[in-house]
Amino acid sequence: MPDPSAAARLVEAFANTVDVELGTDELAEPDDLGAWLRDQGLLGEDAPVGAADHDDALRLRDGIRERLGLHVGDEPRAGLLAAANNVLRRLPVLVVVDGDAVLAAEPGLSPVRRALAALGLAWAELVITGDATRLKRCAEHSCAWVFWDTSKNRSRRWCSMRVCGNRNKARRFAARRRSAEPES
Repeated sequence: MPDPSAAARLVEAFANTVDVELGTDELAEPDDLGAWLRDQGLLGEDAPVGAADHDDALRLRDGIRERLGLHVGDEPRAGLLAAANNVLRRLPVLVVVDGDAVLAAEPGLSPVRRALAALGLAWAELVITGDATRLKRCAEHSCAWVFWDTSKNRSRRWCSMRVCGNRNKARRFAARRRSAEPES
């Protein structure tokens, strides 16, 4: 069971900037996005984040989270995937033969757009290497936390068997008991 790559850790952290269970969003405002990108080493101190870049980041995050839900059997909401794809189309990348990376953000992009392109490139790396199948969104919809699947056969569905898996099994057990009870 491989440890997550740097790209996987970055995409996982980006996807988990929203906490469905607590109802919090680390990227609620453009300044929050700037702080998060700086914490990840993707953005310099002086780069301001505009409203359009903030909207694009949220669309990209929503699309990635939606795609990760497909690994646990969720039905895709095509609008979220299409919106993320539209963001990525506006973040041009180059294929290069020199340097450490094969794919790189277009040099003419603004610092924030380059940071968003780096997130898109991290996602591309996961898809190309097949590691995207190890990154999943918890099947417990009240949780929806993104996690790295460490199981050999990549079959894990919940971020935690003790919490989310147990909730699911308890609900199924209660539903079976209700359906087995004779009506009075």
